Amino acid sequence: MNDSRTKAAITGLQWTLGVVILVEAILFVLPSAREGFARTHMPDLVRQVLGWGEIVGCILLLIPRTAVRGAWGLVGIFALAVVIHLLHGILNVGNLVIYTGAAWAIATGKAA
Repeated sequence: MNDSRTKAAITGLQWTLGVVILVEAILFVLPSAREGFARTHMPDLVRQVLGWGEIVGCILLLIPRTAVRGAWGLVGIFALAVVIHLLHGILNVGNLVIYTGAAWAIATGKAA
C-alpha cells in the first residue's frame, strides 16, 4: 500500500472509532444507563470513570494535533475495561478487544 492510502485508511479508522465510541460513551454516562450498570454490582463510579475517560479520549482522538494522545488514552481505558469485565466474570469482551486494537493501530500509525 502506498503512503497516502495508508494515511487515508488510518484517518478513516480514527474518525470511525472516535465517533462510534463517543456516541456509545455519551449513552453510557447518561443517568438512564445507571440501572443497567447496577446489575453488574460494580460501583457507579466505575461507569462514570470509564465513560468520561472514553469521552475525553474520543475528543482528543478527533482533534488532529492530539490524535495520538487520544488513541493511547483509549487504549488504556479499553484495557482497564477489559480487566474489570474479566475480574467480574463477564467474558464478553470481544468488542473491547477490537476497539483496543483499532486505537493501538491509530496511535502507532499516526505517530509514524
